[in-house]
Amino acid sequence: METATGQTHELRTDADWRAVDGEQEGWRSPEFDDSDWPAAVVLAPYGQGPWGNDVGVTTPELPAPLLRREFQVRGTVRRARLRISGLAYHEAEINGRRVGRQVLDPGFTDYDETVLYAVHDVTDLVRRGANAIGVTLGRGFYGMTTPNVWNWHRTPWHAEPRLIARLEIDHTDGTTTTVVTDDRWRITEGPTLSNSLYAGETYDARREPGAWTRPGFDDSAWRPAEVREAPKGRLKAQPHDGIEVIESFRPERITRLDSGDHLVDMGRTMAGWARITVRDLPAGTRVTLTYGEKLKADGTVFAENPLVPGRFQQDEYVCAGRGEETWEPRFSYKGFRYVQIGGLPDTPRPDQILGRLVHTPLDEVSSFACSEPFYEWLDRAMRRTILNNMHGIPTDTPVYEKNGWTGDAQLGTPVMTYAFAMHRMLAKWLGDLADSQTSAGQLPVIVPSGGWGYGDLGPSPEWTTVYPFVVRELYRVYGDERAAREHWTTLTRYLDWELARLQDGLAVTALGDYLAPGYGGNPPEDTRLTATAYLHRALLITAEMAGVLDDDGVATRYREAAGRLKEALNAAFLGPDGHYRTAKDPGYRQTSNAIPLAFGLVPEDARASVFDSLVRDVEARGNHLGTGALGTSVLLRVLCEGGRPDVAHAVATQRTYPGWGYWQESGADTMWEMWPQDSRSRDHYFQGTVAQWLYENVAGLRPGDAGYATFSVRPDARTGVDWARTSIRTVRGTAGVSWERAGSGFRMEVKVPVGAVAEVHVPAAGPGEVTAPSGARHLRMDRGFAVYRVTHGTWGFRARG
Repeated sequence: METATGQTHELRTDADWRAVDGEQEGWRSPEFDDSDWPAAVVLAPYGQGPWGNDVGVTTPELPAPLLRREFQVRGTVRRARLRISGLAYHEAEINGRRVGRQVLDPGFTDYDETVLYAVHDVTDLVRRGANAIGVTLGRGFYGMTTPNVWNWHRTPWHAEPRLIARLEIDHTDGTTTTVVTDDRWRITEGPTLSNSLYAGETYDARREPGAWTRPGFDDSAWRPAEVREAPKGRLKAQPHDGIEVIESFRPERITRLDSGDHLVDMGRTMAGWARITVRDLPAGTRVTLTYGEKLKADGTVFAENPLVPGRFQQDEYVCAGRGEETWEPRFSYKGFRYVQIGGLPDTPRPDQILGRLVHTPLDEVSSFACSEPFYEWLDRAMRRTILNNMHGIPTDTPVYEKNGWTGDAQLGTPVMTYAFAMHRMLAKWLGDLADSQTSAGQLPVIVPSGGWGYGDLGPSPEWTTVYPFVVRELYRVYGDERAAREHWTTLTRYLDWELARLQDGLAVTALGDYLAPGYGGNPPEDTRLTATAYLHRALLITAEMAGVLDDDGVATRYREAAGRLKEALNAAFLGPDGHYRTAKDPGYRQTSNAIPLAFGLVPEDARASVFDSLVRDVEARGNHLGTGALGTSVLLRVLCEGGRPDVAHAVATQRTYPGWGYWQESGADTMWEMWPQDSRSRDHYFQGTVAQWLYENVAGLRPGDAGYATFSVRPDARTGVDWARTSIRTVRGTAGVSWERAGSGFRMEVKVPVGAVAEVHVPAAGPGEVTAPSGARHLRMDRGFAVYRVTHGTWGFRARG
């Protein structure tokens, strides 16, 4: 802006701007008093906005709406069902009683493609005579206003919260009373002034309207609800279990900080929120709760996120001044161990703060135990990390992003499906993957996506080949071929899209072996190697499913394409020195060799030299891994397959950087995102895939196919372990293995469910060293194991020496 004197002044849209709803007389005048207007929300830091060096501002969000409707029930109630979708989230009450156990409901989707609704049996809540239903709506990703780099606040489907509901009441005389969302509902702005999955919530208890979900409430000051345009997506019943408060517990420690705030240590890394009770605080007292996984040097909670500028993971409660008040957030969850509470004059008692663990409820279907306590710690840490990232979709971190990163899910699926009953949740997420596909066939790197992830860190086949991988795993683990049939068209369209964009016969990617030691993002090597390897695997597993579906044309075409990829990869990256390298390498890269070994890409005459090079590098690093998320998922299994379980054990139990033991030494109780102590996220499962090695190599139980119709037992990681056992509840029954060293010998018991066949690998120098039960059929010797075939039953084996 240029003044009359010729001087130039910059007038930027920044935090000095103020905003309010509506127009007030004289507001354009420089003398107008706007001191009671709230500050405008800045969309991006100066210099990073969508208009070059300018930034935009948006008006503050409206409070969460409350909607209610009274209705009469004139007959005896036989059954009542409520079908409801409140976008993004809803919380409903009938006659003052909460509907259902779910929170953050319904599940997150691409709302231009799919909108989910929940179904509740509310027979016990509805009564003859006067009734009332009330619904509070939250924003979630559908109506997010918090600026963020993934542009969730600017999605094509972005809108103010919406509600659609249908209550059907069946009477004993055969008639039905129906209540639907129409213009007979009334609406007002509620006490939740703001709610954001990233920023947190602000709740003003002074604005609570009283018993507004009970009949007889005076809503004359409320306005009639307006019929709004529905989202474009098709409405369908929610196929997976809704998110719930799984557990509540008191904090481990509460201390007072020098600032007067109080630091609450929950004693565990978790996802959810805190419920707080305050007593005898004056009306208007503001209590803040700031959540974080770690502390700053001064002992305060670290709650900063460069991807979401401004307020982050902070709740605010404004007291009503009515004696004892209890509150917890409804429409956001946080990742945290610590909660910093401001505004309390006295140190709260432990019973005034309650940790609320929140995630999708998943049955634990397996167990693992062994003589090495650290291995048991790894198993517990990984299971806890997975659950902390289950919120209707498999997320990457409950703190920084809450996004459904496809690569993370690809790496974690084998552990997820072994540890938990994942069928319904993964089937739902496959629908999200299909919804996210472009007409050309491309998939984004985060799913659901609001438009981000196609050109932002994409295309990336190491990530998006999760689509065929999960389809294949649902058949392998659950015997579910329906997923393949349902997704066959979109799945093959995606793979054809990848094949059509090959360059020099190789797959190209925007990502790679993410977060290798010493690198804060992508690795230095040529990422076409891992991209091609993952696409090769995707083609082969899809060809396998084509065999199940009797699609011989696809099977042949993809096997031939996979063969060409293998040839191109070896021609480009298998060097004359007998291992894989790229022109960009700063030195030997473990992942570049471990991935080809794991995925069957190494020519037979080069396997020994490639494997030996990998072992040499691990040992040269003092038995440390040098892998990021991709290489870490296969490294230990490759070492065991090559006959070096001693090296795998040394890497797995390493107590110094980089390694899982280093995390434990640093106080971890979950898996971290990065190897250094200052890891951004401390609740991130994609580097914790060591758990798969525990189940498949230490205990030795390996899934086969068709819902455990086949599986194998091969405990080839026994170094440093005296005994191990694991079992899993499969769709056919329990499969399990338990082994122990017995003096100078070895004992193993294997359980095979009905309808299954298992290959049992008993460590022995020859079949004469093994005492096998009657009915166990000896098949062969295989690299120090005597291999037997067994069917349904419990089988005991002994080996000498």
